[in-house]
Amino acid sequence: MPSVTSLIHPAYFGNIALWSVIVKAEKLMIERCDNYQKQTYRNRLYIAHSNGKLGLNIPVKHSKDGQRQKTATVTIENNFHWQRDHWRSLEAGYRSSPFFEFYEDELEPFFQEKKETLFDNNIKSMELIAELLGIPLEYTYTEQYDVEITESIKDYRHLIRSKKVPEIATPHYHQVHEVEHGYLNNLSVLDLLFNLGPESISYLEKLEL
Repeated sequence: MPSVTSLIHPAYFGNIALWSVIVKAEKLMIERCDNYQKQTYRNRLYIAHSNGKLGLNIPVKHSKDGQRQKTATVTIENNFHWQRDHWRSLEAGYRSSPFFEFYEDELEPFFQEKKETLFDNNIKSMELIAELLGIPLEYTYTEQYDVEITESIKDYRHLIRSKKVPEIATPHYHQVHEVEHGYLNNLSVLDLLFNLGPESISYLEKLEL
């Protein structure tokens, strides 16, 4: 049987469901020809924090003439100290987790290096997570935007939406703030790494979407 290609949007340290797709994909294709949309995982992630579920957003520059932008060309507003703030939030949320110190030396430089475009930022975050998981990451890019796709491609682009998408149940694993806030579903893959460490890859391989 011919192999199936999994089609995804690149997300900012994407959630657990997205990473389950990436880990199990026979072939991976990344959408780069779509129009940018607000309120998606393109520029946000969710983590566990002492106050509960916390969203971290990347500020982006919007088109001055009101025209829609391609996701691949959207630039980041680096006049704000968003990277510093995101890293501080991760430190505050996960310093007491089992594996934060195991990964922090490899993660912290990501939050110090300025990236010009959101697309490049998200691709680099994907490459970093793959490295931390110890898996190869090979992918191709789309050459045009297609609403309908062929049978040889499985479309997971809906996973980029943070709203108006069916909630995906991710099986329970122990989370550092679970006693105070209960189990928080389908957070950023960073939450999985900080809590499960090297066992994260096995968890992602077993997850059924």
